[in-house]
Amino acid sequence: MKIPDDAVIPDGKITHYLLVLKAKDDKSQYLAQAGFTQDNPDLLKTAIRELANNVEAIPDIQNEYGLFFLVTGEVTGLDNRQLSVTTVWLQRAIDQKFQFITLKPYKEKKS
Repeated sequence: MKIPDDAVIPDGKITHYLLVLKAKDDKSQYLAQAGFTQDNPDLLKTAIRELANNVEAIPDIQNEYGLFFLVTGEVTGLDNRQLSVTTVWLQRAIDQKFQFITLKPYKEKKS
């Protein structure tokens, strides 16, 4: 299945979390490799939306908040630079709406 077009991507998740330098679990430096910065948060939001529109969502865990889905693929930044990421989405138990939770660098599992 694909993440629906009306899925919510909170602005704060982009501007106050993903694009902010953190001492632990920082994602901003990874995203900056493709030109995603605080100066262009809509670029990252658009790239996340395009990934969700083009790649199948895989069901992951379920808890009291709802069912989580993973979407793994490439997000395209400035100058067509691409980064491999996994985005995490939640289909909320309370209303069945989809919401973006986070993004993390994709690392292939070693066998």
